[in-house]
Amino acid sequence: MTAAKPNLWQRIGYSYGKRLPDSMRSWVARDLAGEGAIRRHMLRWAIPPLVVLAPLWLLPASLYVHTEMTAPLYIWALLISLALNKVWRRHRLAQHGLNPNLVDEINRRKNARMHEDYARRFGPRPESAEWQNNSSPF
Repeated sequence: MTAAKPNLWQRIGYSYGKRLPDSMRSWVARDLAGEGAIRRHMLRWAIPPLVVLAPLWLLPASLYVHTEMTAPLYIWALLISLALNKVWRRHRLAQHGLNPNLVDEINRRKNARMHEDYARRFGPRPESAEWQNNSSPF
């Protein structure tokens, strides 16, 4: 049985903050915490500043002036999106009733061997260090 996928309108709404039905939780988990999640996040958040800045290109000016007006703002918007991608994806997972720590799942799988090696050599980490197993900034 395949998981429910959102249609075009649901996907557009979801991309910018709308909550999907509970039947699509597995799709949401893969979208926000699976392979390519950061790339999808960046593509979604590259569109709104482009739409806002595009009318500036209709003003009569040289290419240099147009680029000077829009490129710094657009680059800044992309950098902020990249910096806040994990925070935003955590929020979206929590919004859909999923564990926000799923954001780190790929990193955990990638580093699992290193952690197993550490536990084998030095013993398991104490329970008092469990709170550090979370990359949440809060």
